[in-house]
Amino acid sequence: MGQVYEWAVRGDCGAVVLFSGTVRDHADGRDGVSSLTYEAYEEQCERRFEQIADEIRQRWTDVGRIALLHRLGEMQVTESTVLVVVSSPHRPQAFEAARFGIDALKASAPIWKHEVWESGSDWGTRAVPPQSVSSLPSSTHNAPSAGEARNRGT
Repeated sequence: MGQVYEWAVRGDCGAVVLFSGTVRDHADGRDGVSSLTYEAYEEQCERRFEQIADEIRQRWTDVGRIALLHRLGEMQVTESTVLVVVSSPHRPQAFEAARFGIDALKASAPIWKHEVWESGSDWGTRAVPPQSVSSLPSSTHNAPSAGEARNRGT
């Protein structure tokens, strides 16, 4: 994580947002989760990550650096599995772009998780078909991004 953060720091950017998703000890109806194993269609993931970065640059034109990383294989509780890092001259754009980055990654990348818990194991719940990156909203909270607000004159 430290190396990715240091890479994202730039002299013209006053903000770096780093989101790290970790393995937690429970899932929907599954207490005592001990591990997750991630599998992916790697070639398509690389394309999706590039599309996400391109979309971030289109929506937040002043971002500096963008990193999208997802680990594969078996992960234990508390291990970091996904990182989204965005640098920008100002914190609102960095936060918004990073939020979009993780939401778009979760919605569009063909990555699957197999969960192991106290009484069994199975594939993760709430799986949905991957969506197009460009069709995803900038915010899951329906608030306009700084760029959208600027364009509306607010």
